[in-house]
Parts: sequence; C-alpha cells; structure tokens
Amino acid sequence: MEPESQGRLYATTPEVRNALEASRPSRPAHREATRPVRVRVPGHGVDAVVTATGLDAQRRLMVPAPDIAGWYERWPRPGEPGAAILVGHVDSREGPAVFHGLLGVRAGAMVEVERADGVTARFVVDGVEQHRKDEFPTQRVYGPVAAPELRLITCGGPFLREQGSYRDNVVVFAQLVELIAARPSQPTQAAQPGA
Repeated sequence: MEPESQGRLYATTPEVRNALEASRPSRPAHREATRPVRVRVPGHGVDAVVTATGLDAQRRLMVPAPDIAGWYERWPRPGEPGAAILVGHVDSREGPAVFHGLLGVRAGAMVEVERADGVTARFVVDGVEQHRKDEFPTQRVYGPVAAPELRLITCGGPFLREQGSYRDNVVVFAQLVELIAARPSQPTQAAQPGA
C-alpha cells in the first residue's frame, strides 16, 4: 500500500465544502469538557489521541498528523444528537497510520470515544462504505440526523501515483449504544488502629 500525501485525504467537491461550511457554529467555551480526546476500535488496532480540526483556506477539512485522529470541531461532540465526524490517515511514508485498522472493520464492531470529561461514548458500527472521492455521498455522510451517530473517515481503494493520494474514501457509520460515566476516584482509607 502506497503512502498517501498530506492534505489529500477527503473529497473536496463543492457539495462537500458547502456541507462542512453549513455546519452549526462552534460550541460555547463552557462545553469544552465534552470534546473528544481519544478514539479506540478494539480488535482493529485503532487507539489514538483526537485533536480538533477545521477547514483550510480552500474550505477542505484539515487532516492531523498520521498518528492523530481529527474531530471536526464545528460538528457535534460524540454522544450528542447529530453525527460527530472523526477523520484520519490510512498510512504515511513511515507505514500504517491512525485509521489503517478501519479497513478491516465490519458491522457489529464497537467504537469507543473518550471525552475530556471522562465520559466514554460507545458506538456500534452499522455500516462501512467505500466511495470514489469524486462520487462522495455528501448528504449521507454530512446530512443532519437526530440521533447521536459517528462517522469515521479515511482513504481506501487504489493509490493513484499521479495524484499522490488514494482514489476512494472509506466511511464507517456507527450509532450510539451508551454513555459510560467516568468512575469517581476512590478515597484511600487509613488503616484502623488495631486492624
């Protein structure tokens, strides 16, 4: 598998750019605690730090370094109503990247997203799709949904040497199963006299 070049991960059709720009405004600062900080797909080798990302000057979704997943910060946080968007590279010149393991994910797999407040949003995969970047299903991926959902997006298909990127995008669709509250730290108890 050839390494993909930086910044060429996602489809950049006018429809995609418009959908990203039409997203809801950034959340108030007091909700900073619910931002995602880590994503895991147990059994598929995905366990990575998540950082916030946005759009570049060409209105393309910016992609973090190969070992970090990006969360589109103008979209919902994982566990909120609506579709949270996480993006990441499939590989790099150094080898497999953050979302390489998504190529083996199938319906029924679990995805866990840890938030800054210690809550873990657990999702179940209900579908995996692969589309050519020039035929990206904008409405299906970025369209409004009422329930808490998750989209994980990376590259797939053949590597196009002349373009320096993969032909396709792989999109993992997942539905929220549960929110797991952070466990309170247990105070240590002093030994009782005579114990």
